[in-house]
Amino acid sequence: MRVEGFVYDALAGRVVFGEGSRKSLAAEAEALGAERILIVADRAEDALASEIGSILGDRVAGRFDEVAQHVPSHLADSASMRAREVGADTVLTIGGGSATGFGKAVVLAVGIKQIAVPTTYAGSEMTPIWGISDGDRKQVGTDPRVKPALVVYDPELTLTLPPRVAGPSGMNALAHAVEGLYGPGANPFISFMALESIRVLYRGLPAVVAHPDDLGARTEVLYGAYLGGVVLATAGTALHHKTCHVLGGMFNLDHGGMNAVVLGHALAYNAPAISDIIDEISGVIDVTATEVPAAFFDLARAIDAPDSLKALGMPADGLDEAARRVVTEATANVRTPTEGGIRRMLDDAFHGRRPT
Repeated sequence: MRVEGFVYDALAGRVVFGEGSRKSLAAEAEALGAERILIVADRAEDALASEIGSILGDRVAGRFDEVAQHVPSHLADSASMRAREVGADTVLTIGGGSATGFGKAVVLAVGIKQIAVPTTYAGSEMTPIWGISDGDRKQVGTDPRVKPALVVYDPELTLTLPPRVAGPSGMNALAHAVEGLYGPGANPFISFMALESIRVLYRGLPAVVAHPDDLGARTEVLYGAYLGGVVLATAGTALHHKTCHVLGGMFNLDHGGMNAVVLGHALAYNAPAISDIIDEISGVIDVTATEVPAAFFDLARAIDAPDSLKALGMPADGLDEAARRVVTEATANVRTPTEGGIRRMLDDAFHGRRPT
């Protein structure tokens, strides 16, 4: 392999990974200097929020539970207001990418630290990427301040994640790793991590869905998701993620489901420009190079993740406008997006055709 020149900015932050690691949160918070913590978690995480609140004790200053996907701007404002009301110096998020996203919005608005306790395979807890939706558009940006100062990965916390959610969430993590191989900030070091993440997730997701109580499989997939998040943080986003951001903002589609649907189609669109990367992926998932895009489509079906945008609730009459917006957004891509090409890609994704 010939190594080209590259730039790599290693992002700061502490990671604690392992079964039962949530029990270390009090000591970790003290080391971080977190004295007044706002806990952000949706109502479905009430029991876990209560448990972690007990671990943190007097450090908990308040709670915010109005979490919604794509971080609607009015709710993000409410979360920031709550942080100010309780005098928080730290926001601690519990849950998936939506909870983490709310924490990032608070960090941007209030200027405090974040601790993330992921319960899904979202991976956004490892990135400086934030997103806030307003109406039918989702604004996405990058700011090093929003990357959590501490991430505590406890695989036990993913055991309650049902297969119907675990599958799409894992496909989201897989998309981070795949796109990291050709994203605008891709480099050889990150590529090693990306290929390891792809290998682990491609093998581990079917096991998690088939055997939800298998803590070993859950641990492996959480490790793969962590790697995918690190990759995304450095490599940045291209066609796949820009497409998901556009569709999420326009139609409020499930984020994990969108990743499951779009991944194979975006990879098929880019394949002519990244034949060497396709070969590398084929080696770690053990399929022929020509079958790589379809292999991710097949994986989504095998784990009962959504396989079409239509199934997610996207209206057919939104395809034309979505294609126009994707072309505008996905400028940093290895293959130039054209309106006709992206329209065909979205049509295939909408109808659930197997990508080629």
